[in-house]
Amino acid sequence: MNEATTMVATNVKVFDGVHEELVEGHVVVSGSKIVEVTETMPSTGDDVEVIDGDGRVLMPGLTDAHCHIMGMCHSLPAMMQGDIGWIYANTVAAAERTLMRGFTTVRDAGGPVFGIKQAIDLGTIPGPRIYPSGAMISQTAGHGDFSMTYDVATALGGVPTRGDSVGMTLVADGPDRVLAGAREQLKKGATQIKMMVGGGVTSAYDSLDSQQFTMDEIRAAVNAAADWGTYVLSHVYNVEGIHRAIDAGVRSIEHAHLADEDTVKHMKDKNIWLSTQPFVSHDHHFPDPRTQAKHEQVCSGTGNLYEWSKKYGVNTAFGTDILLEPDKETHQITMFARLSEFMEPIEAVRMATSTNAELFRMCGLRDPYIDAPIGVVKPGAWADFLLVDGDPTKDLSFFNDYQDTLRVIVKNGVAHKNTL
Repeated sequence: MNEATTMVATNVKVFDGVHEELVEGHVVVSGSKIVEVTETMPSTGDDVEVIDGDGRVLMPGLTDAHCHIMGMCHSLPAMMQGDIGWIYANTVAAAERTLMRGFTTVRDAGGPVFGIKQAIDLGTIPGPRIYPSGAMISQTAGHGDFSMTYDVATALGGVPTRGDSVGMTLVADGPDRVLAGAREQLKKGATQIKMMVGGGVTSAYDSLDSQQFTMDEIRAAVNAAADWGTYVLSHVYNVEGIHRAIDAGVRSIEHAHLADEDTVKHMKDKNIWLSTQPFVSHDHHFPDPRTQAKHEQVCSGTGNLYEWSKKYGVNTAFGTDILLEPDKETHQITMFARLSEFMEPIEAVRMATSTNAELFRMCGLRDPYIDAPIGVVKPGAWADFLLVDGDPTKDLSFFNDYQDTLRVIVKNGVAHKNTL
């Protein structure tokens, strides 16, 4: 991959990631960062890459607060049985496809992507910036337990599952094991810790109403993360699990589709982040009736969740949670376009750029990209931006045709796509 070069994007209308008003002008990049947004045409030379936007909107690269780079491109049987080299090769390709959908930064909510992240950051392979969580920590019989019913739990002397052995999950029971598991992820380079504290749709043994991990177990992970200046994000749908997680010190609640209004208000009162997804029933059609019923139950709460989070001003992030269904990988971008069913386009595009970036920054000094802002177009920010055929502050539907409408994709000052 070529080293980042100085470029100028001329004749563009800038959406800066925050303000609704578009500003006509030019964006100047030096190396990996934006150095100027100006109304005056900058001087250029032979060594400057010039991209003439011809009046198109230039916006920050999209971000995904709940992504699974490895999980999105593999089925469960592939993850549990596939050759590990093949799995990583697929993940390299998935990282590039993620970038080509316009996502220049993701928070990976579970999976062994530390090496993928390193290769991307070094410029060896193309892909988004990654905030990795490492293995998803689950209790026995929890949402991240992919063992068989005849397997003996590791806490009772059994061997780790395939998910555990490849680093996708970590089944841990008791505060001591949870503490060690969280520290293990931090050692590997996790920027935050992921826990499963409630039932899930696709997991075999738990119901959506189940609470997972005791208060002491959750606090063990919270303490490990806090000692490293970072935080815990927790998968949970139900009211009781949300309250337990918050009481234990979790700062980012993932999903929460079964929350009631009082619980959403409580999240605002406690300054908790809601990282959720615009799930709808036609996203999935599971052959198992029990799984399909759980999916329908989750989707029934999507509209209320967005309504209440807006009503009370909850810090809300956009994520997708595409996982174990490789044929649905492109839903990552169509789910972003779908946000306009629940909010105004400007609210959605702001959420998927500058607002998500605020959540990412909660990892403090663990932030691998701390040297510059993410999710905005302004001097000093990372040069991660898109030129698009459409106005994202007014309409998101053009993202459904992203292969044609995302005309330029720049990440870290390098144009990975330019069809102008």
